[in-house]
Amino acid sequence: MLGSTHTDGVDEVRDLARRGLLATAIARATGARRSRLTGATYSIAWPVVYRRLTQRLELRRGHVGCAASVTRLSDECLDRFENDVEAVVDDVARRASTRIENLEGWIVGRLVPATVDGHRRRRGAYGALQRPRVPAWLAAELHGDAWLIDLATQMLVWVGTPVTAGHDLWPTESWVARRCERHAGGSYGEAEVQADIRAVLRAMGCRPRWFERYVETPLGHKQAPVASTEQADDRTETPSDAYAERERLLTALAHSAVELIRARLARGEPARTVVAEVLNTVFGTDTGGGPTGRAYDDRLALVLRDAGELDRIVAVVWEVLPAGTMDGPGPGGDR
Repeated sequence: MLGSTHTDGVDEVRDLARRGLLATAIARATGARRSRLTGATYSIAWPVVYRRLTQRLELRRGHVGCAASVTRLSDECLDRFENDVEAVVDDVARRASTRIENLEGWIVGRLVPATVDGHRRRRGAYGALQRPRVPAWLAAELHGDAWLIDLATQMLVWVGTPVTAGHDLWPTESWVARRCERHAGGSYGEAEVQADIRAVLRAMGCRPRWFERYVETPLGHKQAPVASTEQADDRTETPSDAYAERERLLTALAHSAVELIRARLARGEPARTVVAEVLNTVFGTDTGGGPTGRAYDDRLALVLRDAGELDRIVAVVWEVLPAGTMDGPGPGGDR
């Protein structure tokens, strides 16, 4: 139903909402009438969900393309978006029982509780913990190590989500970034995070029934990891393979840029300087066949020299990053 233009019934849905009868009408409707009311509600809800929730989340993930347009959402991000829209439509159908003059505004006010509730319901359907927390016995098995406890929490979150990590079982790259963000200094890469994952799994395995119920069972609902090009029998790279790898590298670079910007802004550095320097560092150097290059560098240089464009980028960054993580000057420049 992505981008549904099902306008039949939209006026009726708005009228029912204004009269405080929308939830009751949907609950009592059957067949074609119910499909028409829920379809019209979907048509009203999806642009709100995308603009007010999905775009911000995708930018935080470094998914610049997914944040550009609803039609450019990748398969995994589209699944998340559709899940959130369905959760909002369900929330409207259950709770829109008071007089609502502005249905879009009411939906905005319900976005977080509606999508969180939907997320928990889906996790419960997979058999995962609805509110992932590390139990006291597991924290003790991990000897109270703050990073391993945090990693265990992220693993419990991950097993209950339908998305995959490409050709890996666990999203090791993002967890490396998370570890480096929280513990500056030292050398920490994928080999280290994989060793930590194994340590957490061993600790979880001390309670076999718990492990089977809350880790193995929900993991079984995920799609099997996709084999990488190196793992495939046919190792000939096709144009589509090259494009997919280029997109993967760009996504990884974008994620790294967001994390670097967030870390430097949190230290109080001026926003315009931080954004310009990070973008130039991450995207403005020729990596020898990677996603950048001379033409890419030239376009980026033009953007960074344009004060208006730079201010626009800074404003977007400031809106996307979580509140409370930035103590430096706001999106007005180096004040």
